[in-house]
Amino acid sequence: MYITLLKSKIHRAVVTGADLNYDGSLSISADLAELVELEEYEQILVGNIMNGARFETYVIYGLRGHGTVVLNGAAARLGKPGDVLTIMSFGLFDPAEVGTHRPKVIVLSEKNEVLRQK
Repeated sequence: MYITLLKSKIHRAVVTGADLNYDGSLSISADLAELVELEEYEQILVGNIMNGARFETYVIYGLRGHGTVVLNGAAARLGKPGDVLTIMSFGLFDPAEVGTHRPKVIVLSEKNEVLRQK
């Protein structure tokens, strides 16, 4: 039996854009995604701190170094530029890993710059 644990988290990401006509997903600057080991097309759970919306989508890498966080497709209805998000992914872990596993976490500034990395 495996246990589902938090694998990656980007805390306090600020939405920089919304594109209702895009096919779907959440665009995240590749450098930010890679810091927490989020893979392109990986499933994510997103919580919008401003309005309480929670939704699942997947990661698309945005331009490296630009602090991009763009709601695409249907997700564009669940937030707007300036909203603050928590972006999470989860993994299946062997029970033997539970005591030693630590998720990759970054906390961002209002400009989507890394303030802390855990």
